[in-house]
Amino acid sequence: MEEEKRWYSLRVISGKEKKIKERMELEIQRSGWGDFVTHILVPSEKVYKIRSGKKVIMERNILPGYILVEAYPSKFSGEIIQTLSNMTNVIHFLGRSNPIPMQQSEANRMLGKVDDSQDSVEAMIEPYLVGETIKIIDGPFNDFVGDVKEVNEEKKKLTVIVKIFGRGTEVELNFMQVEKQT
Repeated sequence: MEEEKRWYSLRVISGKEKKIKERMELEIQRSGWGDFVTHILVPSEKVYKIRSGKKVIMERNILPGYILVEAYPSKFSGEIIQTLSNMTNVIHFLGRSNPIPMQQSEANRMLGKVDDSQDSVEAMIEPYLVGETIKIIDGPFNDFVGDVKEVNEEKKKLTVIVKIFGRGTEVELNFMQVEKQT
C-alpha cells in the first residue's frame, strides 16, 4: 500500500515567500529529494485594483509568512527538515524539529481556496461600497463626483447618484469608469 503525502506548514519571513520557495525547489532538485518532497506552495490568490482607470492584476498571499510543503511523512526526515529549516529567511516548521502534518481537512480547505482563485475571475482588492463617494474618470460624466447607490460585482457595474443641475440623477457606470475618492 502506498503511503499518503501530507502537507506541512513552514513559517517564513513575510514578503520573502516566493524567493524562499524558489531556493527550496533548487535545493530539493540539487539534493535529489524530489521523490520525498513533492510540492512547495505559496498560498496566493489573484486580485485586482483599478489605478488610473486601468485594471491592474496582482497576486496576494492568502497566508503571509507561510509556505506549504507536501512530503511523504516516513521519508520527510532529519536531513531534509534541517536543510529546509536552516535556509535564509525561514523561521521553522509547525512543530519545529519534528514537523506536524496539517489535518487533511485543513489542507483541503487551504488548497481549495488556492484552486478557486486560479479558476475564478479575480476579486477586487478594495471593493466599492454602497454610500461611498467616487469620482467619474471616463465617459460623459467625466470629473463628476457621486455616491454609490448600488454595486453589481458580477457585472462589474455601479449605480451612482450624481448631482446634475442640483438634482440627484442615477447613472450606471462600470468599475473602469470610476475611481475611489481620496
